[in-house]
Amino acid sequence: ILSNSDIDKNSIVLDAGSGCGILSINLAKFVKRVYSYEINKNFLEISKYNAKLFNVDNIIFKNKDIYKGISEKNLDLITLDLKEPERAIEHCYQALKTSGYLTCYLPHISQVQNLVKNKRNFKLIKVLESIERPWVVDDLRLRPENMILGHTGFLVILQKSNV
Repeated sequence: ILSNSDIDKNSIVLDAGSGCGILSINLAKFVKRVYSYEINKNFLEISKYNAKLFNVDNIIFKNKDIYKGISEKNLDLITLDLKEPERAIEHCYQALKTSGYLTCYLPHISQVQNLVKNKRNFKLIKVLESIERPWVVDDLRLRPENMILGHTGFLVILQKSNV
């Protein structure tokens, strides 16, 4: 996300579907402010707890459904970890500054396809697959592990067009 957007220490970002808050916490280390939307109150409390645990204080947590709207405007970046991010596309477009970025994490390629079909006035920058493959490294071996318990995920990076 950092290497595919132009966010910096002055950026304001929104992370929706924040779950346990780890992405919000990591983004907060690089930007001025993070707004974290989570509709599940239990997850929201876990996110707040984790932010305190990591001594991060520039996150504003909200028990809010992004599908119903975004209060903040002129955002530099919005990250979505949602089942149907295309449902929030118009709200994201209205909330982002000109040339702002929208990144969506999706576990299924069919979700990627659906998002790209419904991207409206966003320009598709790229789609990345993220998969972790552990290696065995010792005196006799230098190879991938034989048994891999893997999970793949996709990151879709979009940019607000000047339409």
